[in-house]
Amino acid sequence: MKHPLLSIVVPCYNEEEVIQETIKRLNAFSATLTDLDVELIFVDDGSRDGTRALLKAEAASNANVRIVGFARNFGHQIAVSAGIDAARGDAVVLIDADLQDPPEVVSEMIAKWREGYDVVYGVRTERPGETAFKRATARSFYRLLNKLSDVPIPLDTGDFRLMSRNVVDVIRAMPERDRFVRGMVSWAGFKQTALPYRRAERFAGETKYPLRKMLKFATDGIMSFSSKPLQMSIGLGMAAASLSLFGILYALFLRVFTNVWVEGWTALMIAVLFIGGVQLVCVGILGEYIGRIYSEVKRRPLYVVQEYIGYPGDHAPQFSRSPVVDRK
Repeated sequence: MKHPLLSIVVPCYNEEEVIQETIKRLNAFSATLTDLDVELIFVDDGSRDGTRALLKAEAASNANVRIVGFARNFGHQIAVSAGIDAARGDAVVLIDADLQDPPEVVSEMIAKWREGYDVVYGVRTERPGETAFKRATARSFYRLLNKLSDVPIPLDTGDFRLMSRNVVDVIRAMPERDRFVRGMVSWAGFKQTALPYRRAERFAGETKYPLRKMLKFATDGIMSFSSKPLQMSIGLGMAAASLSLFGILYALFLRVFTNVWVEGWTALMIAVLFIGGVQLVCVGILGEYIGRIYSEVKRRPLYVVQEYIGYPGDHAPQFSRSPVVDRK
């Protein structure tokens, strides 16, 4: 009998210090899955170090390894999306290359999948190796996102998860460019369950998500799954208008009934700066949404693939949203 196929998608960016250990751990784990066929899909997100060379060396001797090599760096969420596009499995697992998400936990995800769940997402119970600032900001972000989002998104989760083919097909059909994959999976619905696990420290190298990228990632999450910032801007405008109206009425009252004109440069400047600040915040929120509309209507490819490696003959993936420069 033909075994079900499990696709394990691993986005990589400048991971030469850890990638060999990642391959070793994934190969060892794959060998334990005697009733599943496994393909390992490494998406090289335009690495500038020796990551792709190490992946090619592994692909030359390991028939289960596939490589999707980007023409440049497109970002983590785009790399994850490319891996989802390239996956042929009945189930697809997303896992980062830094080994903070232990490959061995995937066996528990598979067990849940066999029970009938379409999505099994990892929930981090511990986050060793991360600063208190990062833990606090991550915790705050997920709770803020859940309050703003039109779709409930599980707390304290990353992209580490297993998805059935039904869910994968839904994600592939979603064309947006500013991608927040964990939110897209929540939006898709189906039968989902959490799997608590202890996150490990990074095996080697440095994080690829500094504060600047984390802020952009948070913005993408909020803007992609909520229109509440626009509603908040309306509320801010109404609050500013109300305060201004009270100020005008107060000034008129003093002028008419007390014959005293409102004096004070400080009060005037505070009012002007407050109203101006509210207006700029609202314009900025509108600009974010308009900028995303502009990006969508250009309809550029989501990513550009320089080369595919490890796909046998006519089984190489065919994509409608990415041109292929060179397929091997």
